[in-house]
Amino acid sequence: MRLVSRILLAALTFAAVAWLPDLAGLGPAGARSDLHLGTLLAEGSIVAFAVAFVGGVATSLTPCVYPLIPITVSIFGARKAATRAESMALSGLYVLGIAVMYSALGVGAALTGKAFGSVMQNPWVIGFVAIVLAAMAASMFGAFELQLPSSWQARLTHVGGAGRAGAFAMGLVSGIIAAPCTGPVLAAALTFVAAKGSVAFGFGIMFTYALGLGLLFFLIGAFSIHLPKSGAWMETVKSLFGVALLAAAVVFRKDAFPQVKALFSASREAAFVAAGLAAIGVLAGALHASFNGPALERVAKSAGVALLVGGIVYAVGAAGVRERARAAAAFAWLHSEEEAIALAKAEGRPILVDFWAEWCTACKELDRTAFADDRVREALSRFVTVKVDATNDTQEVAALLDKYGVVGMPTLVFIDRRGHEVPVRVTGAIDAEEMLKWLGAVDRACLTPVVACVMRW
Repeated sequence: MRLVSRILLAALTFAAVAWLPDLAGLGPAGARSDLHLGTLLAEGSIVAFAVAFVGGVATSLTPCVYPLIPITVSIFGARKAATRAESMALSGLYVLGIAVMYSALGVGAALTGKAFGSVMQNPWVIGFVAIVLAAMAASMFGAFELQLPSSWQARLTHVGGAGRAGAFAMGLVSGIIAAPCTGPVLAAALTFVAAKGSVAFGFGIMFTYALGLGLLFFLIGAFSIHLPKSGAWMETVKSLFGVALLAAAVVFRKDAFPQVKALFSASREAAFVAAGLAAIGVLAGALHASFNGPALERVAKSAGVALLVGGIVYAVGAAGVRERARAAAAFAWLHSEEEAIALAKAEGRPILVDFWAEWCTACKELDRTAFADDRVREALSRFVTVKVDATNDTQEVAALLDKYGVVGMPTLVFIDRRGHEVPVRVTGAIDAEEMLKWLGAVDRACLTPVVACVMRW
């Protein structure tokens, strides 16, 4: 790679690492990143299925999913197929594998009343996802090729071909790997399915979502049979995917070590330092050098990857600290439900309970949009606000989830001045205008009709 190209790529890396984590807010931007899916599901609108499909397509473009494309196309052999029909069949089986995995999540949520997001509280699950991402990153860097062992290929040839079996199996695995990165659309769907308890509905909405998620894979696998010849540019692309996968693996695991959070600074200067280190990593050879070259080149590549991944992870962690600082500055959150109830009774104030988790993208959206609005802050000054952190699956958190019947995050529970829960909840990312309506409804909950309040109590 020419020096000019490397400098340009390093400059782009600096800008991306310095500003993108804040612009993305550690998740899809906008107060409606669930694409109104939660509201449409609640209204029983058939449009919800179309939105679920579009949400799946959008998910396929995220950093956790998009890098899987070159891997999966290679592993199930779509580009080696003799005919277009065979290529389409292989790609279709891959998408079917994804659909089966997500449909199982929908059925599981309907049967158990638990959304998939709660599974991501388990450190073993997070660890498994991180290991798989790291392994695929190593494959992108050329450590090994992802393919079935030759002995398995020989056996599978007698039962329909290794390609077809591998395509379906890879779809199942890809569904698991992509699940933690699917964001508010999947969270809204699974939360509603868990509350509704309908197996057929859970299967249908998640199958539709999975078809959208697999659309890009199908198109590339079915129609990109003859890919451009490999060369130096392909190694750069593979290294880029490898860095993205490795950074995602480290980001997943960083929350497993609470002491690491103290290392992240909320200052913009720290973010720029991280971006500078990432840019230096690019110049050193993170993207253009090869692990198969001379010893000095391998050392440069290793150092470059370490600097680039480290810069990305630190920038993401620092952005998270800034997000939490902005949320805390909005108003004083309590973190004890018992303390909040006691204070509310003593002062005759309503309560807002925000069930939140570190892995919940929509939760952070609420902090970034609705709760950051000055009008919402003023309206909430009448409330006692308590934030329940459900990131870690402790006995105390589990007891609160059971007490309030919470099946997914975010969930906002409103309690009136007399200590009784108001029969309205927020279970997704909403904007400031809608939040103001909900807060006003809490004040009017027991004004009229009185009979309804008596029945509810």
